[in-house]
Amino acid sequence: MPQRRWFDAAHPQTLQIAVILLYINAALTVLFMIVGAAYFIPTAMLLVAEGVAANGIANSERWGYVTAVAASVIYLMLTLVAWLAWNGGINVFGLLFSVALVALLLHPMTRGYERVWFH
Repeated sequence: MPQRRWFDAAHPQTLQIAVILLYINAALTVLFMIVGAAYFIPTAMLLVAEGVAANGIANSERWGYVTAVAASVIYLMLTLVAWLAWNGGINVFGLLFSVALVALLLHPMTRGYERVWFH
């Protein structure tokens, strides 16, 4: 039985950075939930899904990639709606973080690698 990994250095650079960002995003969500700063539970659930998806990507599983893309796009859309609703009252760095994550996951190098090597 193959051993589970948290990170795969054999993945392309775009996918490696995306996995790291997914883990960081999930860890920050857990931290914010502990200190009571995460109020919106569905957003917290999306970010936890990103952490689980990062582990799936690290183990070259297609469901991990699909989950990561779906959760990241939904989280980006929620962040954009909140940013527009409060006239820029949301952290701009969080918005850029979300855009970068979606861009890395949908990059042609990442998509090509996932299409060929993930099962």
